Amino acid sequence: MAQELTHPSVKDGWFAEISDTMWPGQAMSLKVEKILHVEKSKYQDVLVFKSTNYGNVLVLDNCIQVTERDEFSYQEMITHLALNSHPNPKKALVIGGGDGGVLREILKHESIEEAWLCDIDETVIEVSKKYLPEMSKSYNDPRTKIHIGDGFKFLAEYQNQFDVIVTDSSDPEGPAESLFQKPYFELLKNALTEKGVITTQAENIWLHMDIIAKLKQDCKSIFPVAEYGYTMIPTYPSGSIGFMVCSKDAQADVTKPCRFDWDDKFVKENLKYYNKRIHEASFVLPTWADERLNN
Repeated sequence: MAQELTHPSVKDGWFAEISDTMWPGQAMSLKVEKILHVEKSKYQDVLVFKSTNYGNVLVLDNCIQVTERDEFSYQEMITHLALNSHPNPKKALVIGGGDGGVLREILKHESIEEAWLCDIDETVIEVSKKYLPEMSKSYNDPRTKIHIGDGFKFLAEYQNQFDVIVTDSSDPEGPAESLFQKPYFELLKNALTEKGVITTQAENIWLHMDIIAKLKQDCKSIFPVAEYGYTMIPTYPSGSIGFMVCSKDAQADVTKPCRFDWDDKFVKENLKYYNKRIHEASFVLPTWADERLNN
């Protein structure tokens, strides 16, 4: 009989996401039905468990990355805020995102001819294929191209190549810290085509306003257009997560979709969170956050 898996973050049948640096004094907990996978990859601690209420949960270095129940609100928003801010995206890139969720959303756009994914950790891809089939099905699409390696090196080799780049990173501590710094955004800009657009995971207004304010300032110094929007998602700290959406086109208004190729039937069948109105609404910030970021 196979030995039951254990993990130090699971105690008395509960997983707790604790970080004294990123969200001090609070924790997100989920009840665990069964631990499915425990592994130390070359780069990080990988845990997958089946929760009682949120389906399968992928955890990297003790931080929840996705749950089957609410992943769509993050994947749809980080992807479509960017792709619908570009007039005709044909070639897109995901940095990170090994679970395949952003890739899945990119491929919903008929204009896309190539969807690249660059992730440093192949383990995340393999584990997601096994335990997150609805997200990782994107790997079977013939338009998908995978590169296992460092995002910085990859971007440096691909100048003026991509219409849209989505950075689906974890939080700015450890391996992902450099993905929140100015040199990275310079690389992103250089890898974009003329009217190129990026989105990047940009933390939570309740917990990380200093990080977000600096991020916005850095992005504004590199891109003529840089805006912060957000989405609601119960299993991320404080129940929301934000995105920086930037364009190389000074005339672009990323707060409104510049195109929307989907009819009501497609939206109903393929999107659970994103729509035209929520695209615009996501950039409307609470008064105190608006004061800090936009004035």
